[in-house]
Amino acid sequence: MEGDRGSYSTSSRNWQRGSYRTRSGRRRKRRRKSWGERIADWTRALIAFLFSNVGIVCLVVGYTIAGAFLFTHIEGRNNLDVVGDVIRLRNLTAAILWELTSRENVFSERIWKAKVKAILEDYQKKLVTAIKNGYDGSEENKRWSFAGAFLYSLTVITTIGYGNICPKTKWGKVVTIVYAIIGLPLFLLYLSNIGDILAKSFKWAYARCCLCKCRRRPLETTPRGSVQDANDVRRNHWQFVDVDGREIDSFDMDKEISTEGQVAGSSESGSDDDSSSYDPQRVTVPLTLCVAIMIGYISGGAILFSEWEDWNMLDGSYFCFVSLSTIGFGDIVPGDKIYSAQGFDLSFIFCSMYLMLGMALIAMCFNLMQEEVIAKVRSVVRTVKYIFRCDR
Repeated sequence: MEGDRGSYSTSSRNWQRGSYRTRSGRRRKRRRKSWGERIADWTRALIAFLFSNVGIVCLVVGYTIAGAFLFTHIEGRNNLDVVGDVIRLRNLTAAILWELTSRENVFSERIWKAKVKAILEDYQKKLVTAIKNGYDGSEENKRWSFAGAFLYSLTVITTIGYGNICPKTKWGKVVTIVYAIIGLPLFLLYLSNIGDILAKSFKWAYARCCLCKCRRRPLETTPRGSVQDANDVRRNHWQFVDVDGREIDSFDMDKEISTEGQVAGSSESGSDDDSSSYDPQRVTVPLTLCVAIMIGYISGGAILFSEWEDWNMLDGSYFCFVSLSTIGFGDIVPGDKIYSAQGFDLSFIFCSMYLMLGMALIAMCFNLMQEEVIAKVRSVVRTVKYIFRCDR
């Protein structure tokens, strides 16, 4: 026994080291994967992670950060060039006016005014052109800082599109088109997955905390194919009780049965056995609760934005609603605290997180409201069918 055990441990060690001995005593090495196979395995693992729930969130955030660096490089440099051109134009115009005033005959007021008017009109035209190219009157590049470019990238893929900043260069417009083509499906996938996760989690919490506790009644032994009344069928399913132990009539929540009390054939009996257990995901959330969640989230954002941006509650609520509904008029947008941030400012991080989480929360509420409406419609249809059968 000890010899066998020792030989087994020796062979296992040889196998772990990548080789093992055959009966003939030859040492054979385990086949190692080539670099192509390793790269293919790593690629499959990376794709599987990226399209998981955590991976999609990381992918959206990483894609937005990449867009921020890209637009900062393209539009930020152009904005600095425009600002430098405006400063040089202003200094040159002031020098020309001073030279004209010192050189021109002061007694010829009409000629002096005509020349000054021409100089100022030329300055005005060039300044309007600079404003169209992105000049906003500031001496620094505030609009296309990292924080401003990140918020711009986020508004592109979320289809909010405030319009307070937009690309002015040809490359910026081309990159925006390509960036949106890739980013829109990615963000829709994020909304679908995260909204579905939030909906399932909220339904579980609602069924666990807000409805009641549940326990299983012992099953009644009834021969297959026999006729049961409605009370017998009810005893074969989950029975809900509240916190005090009182029974709650929740039979319609478990499954849809015939109100006449007849048991269907073998094909339907299999599905009845599968649906006899209580599933929290089959619980529907009331519409009023979904609306309350959306109103509460908008109100909370309005309070925080009104503190940061010096808005009143109406403007804050209006901004949050317009943003989360992706209307994005752009008449009220986050101000200088976000666009002047040169690093990871708190307001810049909060605004981005508020928009991403809020849109997923809105998608969750719409999903729950859709299920509730469908359940109500089915309940009305069953009631109408039952009344029609009773009349016949």
